[in-house]
Amino acid sequence: MAEIPLSEMIDELKQLLIQGLHLEDVSPEDIDPEAPLFGEGLGLDSIDALEIGVMLDRKYGIKLVSNDDRNAKIFASLRSLAEFVATNRNA
Repeated sequence: MAEIPLSEMIDELKQLLIQGLHLEDVSPEDIDPEAPLFGEGLGLDSIDALEIGVMLDRKYGIKLVSNDDRNAKIFASLRSLAEFVATNRNA
């Protein structure tokens, strides 16, 4: 499997989040890869986290579980999510 550059993975995830979470007033340029995804920053909540988990499973074959100790780090920012996906994706 070819490695995808992190910048491309970040751009791909921006589109996935905007479309999958129906973020109508958000453009890819509005999403700071370093900003928190939850609370301040993008302002997502626990329901969004579940949706993201489903999207990552469907698109990349990545299974996330709610009791994984790594979740806080994985979901800390778009960059950390992209790094996790790039390392763990099946497709």
